[in-house]
Amino acid sequence: MSMVVTAVVFVLVVGGGYFAWTTFVDKAPVETVPTTPEVPVMVDESLTYASTTMGIAVKYPKEYVLNDAFSNTSVNPQKPIHGVKFTLPVEMATGTNLSADSGISIEQLPRANKCSGDIYLAANVKSRDQVEGNIIYSFASSSDAGAGNLYEEYVYAISSSTPCTAVRYFIHTTQIANYPTGTVREFDRAALIAAFDKIRQSLVLQ
Repeated sequence: MSMVVTAVVFVLVVGGGYFAWTTFVDKAPVETVPTTPEVPVMVDESLTYASTTMGIAVKYPKEYVLNDAFSNTSVNPQKPIHGVKFTLPVEMATGTNLSADSGISIEQLPRANKCSGDIYLAANVKSRDQVEGNIIYSFASSSDAGAGNLYEEYVYAISSSTPCTAVRYFIHTTQIANYPTGTVREFDRAALIAAFDKIRQSLVLQ
């Protein structure tokens, strides 16, 4: 009789151990080794504009709209300043107070006696030297407002260039207060200036 009891106990112990092993071991959390996220490859999304007529080459974002027959008549409508303009993509201005006619242009005044930034502006302003690396710019700026619009211009004339070559930032914005609350957001000025700076700094005179 004792042998039967011993056998039963043995079966219960073995069965209980197997049950516990399958219950807890199979369901034990599996330790996972975190994977290193894949680093995206940065792709150059810029295009190069080159003109033998102007003697320049410059890189610009492919989303910008190129106008290589640009004429600026803001200084003197009778004597337009010719050049090339890269206008913002509409998507960049949508939903903000930045107008889509904003952009950056490269312009030339072949007959300039002195290459300075102020001659590219209608306003009576003074230019000042601004050194970046081995380039000396003659920098000038102006702003004008009317009917809820603000027009800002920043001109970087390359002092040593012949013909006189300048880069113009044109920023046209509207007053946030003129829109219903929450319908329009303030544009990112720092990002826009940085984008224009990158284009300007890629300019090569040939």
